[in-house]
Amino acid sequence: MEKALKPLTIKGDSLTLPAIRAVAEDFQTVCLAASSRRAMRESRKAVLSHIRNQDLVYGVTTGIGKLSDHFIGAEHSSRLQLNIIRSHACGVGPALSEPQVRAALLVRANTLAKGLSGVRPEVVDCMLGLLNHRICPLVPRQGSVGASGDLVPSAHMALVLIGEGLATREGAEMEGGAALHRAGLTPLVLEAKEGISIINGTHFMSGIGALCLERAGCCLQAADLAGAISLEALMGTPTAFDSRLMAARPHPGQQASADHMRSLLQESGIAESHHSCRRIQDAYSLRCIPQVHGAARDALGYARQVLQTEVNSAVDNPLIFPEENLVLSGGNFHGAPVALALDFMAIALTQAATLSERRLERLINPDLSGLPAFLSRGAGLESGLMMAQVTAAALASECKVLSHPACADTISTSGAKEDHVSMGMHAALKLSDILDNYENILAIEFLAGCQALDLLELPGNPQPGLGTRRAYQAIRANVPPLNEDRVISSDIRTVRDLIANGTLCF
Repeated sequence: MEKALKPLTIKGDSLTLPAIRAVAEDFQTVCLAASSRRAMRESRKAVLSHIRNQDLVYGVTTGIGKLSDHFIGAEHSSRLQLNIIRSHACGVGPALSEPQVRAALLVRANTLAKGLSGVRPEVVDCMLGLLNHRICPLVPRQGSVGASGDLVPSAHMALVLIGEGLATREGAEMEGGAALHRAGLTPLVLEAKEGISIINGTHFMSGIGALCLERAGCCLQAADLAGAISLEALMGTPTAFDSRLMAARPHPGQQASADHMRSLLQESGIAESHHSCRRIQDAYSLRCIPQVHGAARDALGYARQVLQTEVNSAVDNPLIFPEENLVLSGGNFHGAPVALALDFMAIALTQAATLSERRLERLINPDLSGLPAFLSRGAGLESGLMMAQVTAAALASECKVLSHPACADTISTSGAKEDHVSMGMHAALKLSDILDNYENILAIEFLAGCQALDLLELPGNPQPGLGTRRAYQAIRANVPPLNEDRVISSDIRTVRDLIANGTLCF
């Protein structure tokens, strides 16, 4: 029986990206720090003071967007917040996954826990109630432009907090109010500023981005491993990974990838068997693994820095500074920092994915590999991995299309009040799709690399390196050699699962 994870305490400034994954995917429970409760109560007092004084506070005593010049009296405060949620819940398309929604819920709760939004602690308690009772709002994928953050998907999330909308609980779809009732939770009754504070921010793009970052790091570890197997199967030379070459161009990611490759190839009898051969250097797809994978690692490092900052930032509008009795309107909700980082990741991973597909081509092409055509034991009668490479090529080309930067686009909304938008949610969703493709491309390369090792005939039957041998054994424990043509979609899926669960990310 698995040991339950210790509850995560959020306070607005210490949320980590691995913790987001643990809550989103492993259902770690969450609680609110006492210090955050105090800070939230202080900022709440400031909001109530401004309402009593009839001060103009955006989204509290005024309408929103183009309607911000309309004054709203205190008697309509709650109604305004309810209207904001309902009117913004206009998303379309298939639902986001449960981990994606859970990640967004956690990030938003952590933002409010900073105590700069002016909402009651009960708002965060209600959000954590959804997480801890595994109630997942059904949130359509489409509708956000990353303007005042992810308004539309956030509104669908907020509907369940107030007992409306749709949700799933224990795999069953039901109305939001019914889900709360079954869990013994009470719907949130919105008060002044609370509706806008729940939906105003970058929590969907940031939460999804955080999950993608964790996956991407595993993929690049697996990519080095797939590349090492392909190198051995193609009788390539590890000279290109020499530490002296790396020191001459000391990009951190490049050095890390080369170190990893040398470790995986340690004690390789295959490499030693052709130590004195006349091949001086290999094709780029083998020789430049550290340069391409390393550059992607560095891109992920940049994205990690941005996301770590973002998930612990106050991205609401306006922000409340109770010690100075100030309410400041600004643009912290704009998704540009996150959108740029996620687009950078998408481009970097697409480069790595296309490199994997090129190694795969070298493995199955007899003119390049010296191995049986398409790694088949009965070429002609059988097609072997011919079409698996076609699938990988299709996925690689799709990644190229998806890697076009979302943040390069903008469109004016809300009567030209919100006249420049980030498209950060588009960047997050495209990145997630690219990762799906990349994992499948790597799975196909792993299958081809192991099949090539099975077909490689060398005097003395030398063994591959310590890392490549371990990977080969892990794959062969789950997928048998391709001795004759068979349906291999399930093989691809099996190896992809080994990547996703970390078995091939060492």
